[in-house]
Amino acid sequence: MPRCELTGKAPEVKNLVSHSNIKTKSVAIPNVQQKRIFSPLLGTMVNLKLAASTIRSIDHVGSFDKFILNQPDTKLSKRALTLKSRMLRKLRGQSGKKKKKAE
Repeated sequence: MPRCELTGKAPEVKNLVSHSNIKTKSVAIPNVQQKRIFSPLLGTMVNLKLAASTIRSIDHVGSFDKFILNQPDTKLSKRALTLKSRMLRKLRGQSGKKKKKAE
């Protein structure tokens, strides 16, 4: 079953309730797409499975890097966690270089 790698969206089991209150099980599957997204921080394209709503959220936030850095680690997949750790390492490296130049 499809699952979004950044938000953890997965299929949900729900009940369709008729007028006579008969409950019928159904599955709501999220609209998951395979997408290549550019990460300005890493300078590379990244392949991820993302829900359409997640793609809209990334556009709303402004960039892929901001979105993934603000996501809690519990929602991210293993691949997304490795991306986040690479981004954090890159940010720490850049901040250290800026301090040395300023001194």
